[in-house]
Amino acid sequence: MSALDGTALREAFAHVPSGVVAICADVDGERVGMAASTFVPVSLDPPLVSFCVQHTSTTWPRLSVLPHLGISVLSDVHDGAARVLASKNGDRFAGIDTETRNGGALFVSGTSVRMDVTVEQEVPAGDHAIVVLRINELLTDCDVEPIVFHRSSFRRLIAS
Repeated sequence: MSALDGTALREAFAHVPSGVVAICADVDGERVGMAASTFVPVSLDPPLVSFCVQHTSTTWPRLSVLPHLGISVLSDVHDGAARVLASKNGDRFAGIDTETRNGGALFVSGTSVRMDVTVEQEVPAGDHAIVVLRINELLTDCDVEPIVFHRSSFRRLIAS
């Protein structure tokens, strides 16, 4: 058994594949967004999803106060977009096509699922917060395959 230190936990958690989402909004004409690989469906009634965000995030405080956010489930062609959106510096939307909805929800173009959401609650959880979001509107494209984050790499699903 490994010690329960940050390195061992990070390595163990990397073995759990997860989808990658972009959480974005248009803030007075400026595109603001971040990537998360901790996205989870929560409830059908009411329609809720969640993700986790580090307390040290400088982007989440800007997004958390907005009435509408866009969640985009990134596709198998968005590995570059996922890296750019996860970066700490520079233009997080370099080379990324987006669509803005009424109310400010911002979506990455060409994704399999797009959700207009509103923050329902934040639950403290160690060095992160669990953010629960209510889905206001949902758009899907079944022909687009998602990207998966596994072992610190972005991977594509392969049909068997």
